[in-house]
Amino acid sequence: MPALSVCLEMLYTDRDFIDRFEPVADLGADAVEFWTWQDKDLDAVERKLDAHDLDLVGMVGTEGPLTDPERIDETVAEIERSVEVATRLDCPTLFVLTGDERDDISRERQRELITEGLAAAAPTAESAGVTLVLEPLNTAVDHPGYFLESAEEGFDIVRAVDSPAVELLYDIYHQQVSEGNIIETVTANVEEIGHIHVADVPGRYEPGTGELNYPNVVEAIEDAGYSDYFGFEFRAKDDPDEAVRAGLSLRE
Repeated sequence: MPALSVCLEMLYTDRDFIDRFEPVADLGADAVEFWTWQDKDLDAVERKLDAHDLDLVGMVGTEGPLTDPERIDETVAEIERSVEVATRLDCPTLFVLTGDERDDISRERQRELITEGLAAAAPTAESAGVTLVLEPLNTAVDHPGYFLESAEEGFDIVRAVDSPAVELLYDIYHQQVSEGNIIETVTANVEEIGHIHVADVPGRYEPGTGELNYPNVVEAIEDAGYSDYFGFEFRAKDDPDEAVRAGLSLRE
């Protein structure tokens, strides 16, 4: 049975953030994730997690830029601060974004900077038992200008860092938009994947609303040996309760 978590940023958006824990817990979710922690009341988050017996399994460690040589030290320091917060909240995974591609530095140099930045932050993460997961995003629909679109390039960076604390966040929605070939890509690189995000295409809605056969995808990924979380980073096409139920049905 897959481990599943619900991203609180994209569902129940008519409620204050701190009021989104209860409905997902009531529907049977065991874990949640969110994006940036800097804009959250962390004391209130802790209380909600405890009150609803929920685990926090992922949040953003940095949005970059890892591509800027003048800010790379600042970005590494931000990741290290995020590791401290993750330790406080018993959160095992931090999502790492590269930032946008620059036009004044070669792409090769920007990739070197990303690798160097992750390598610099990796010892802090490793000693804390936190995994940094590097995320490719699609540039065609949602994130024009973003540096890292290719999963293959992401895996190459992860392998170059060569740390048990650095893996890839494979977002099925983004990679279906960018490249397709989901099952083969994941199964061929499963040892480098530390988190997976789930949403259907088009629209970034819940599984079952688009072109992806999610039961087949999840089964194939599990058969390949993946045992970490599938995070529901989708919006509700209609009713958010029904969207969460559609996601939770993947564990049946």
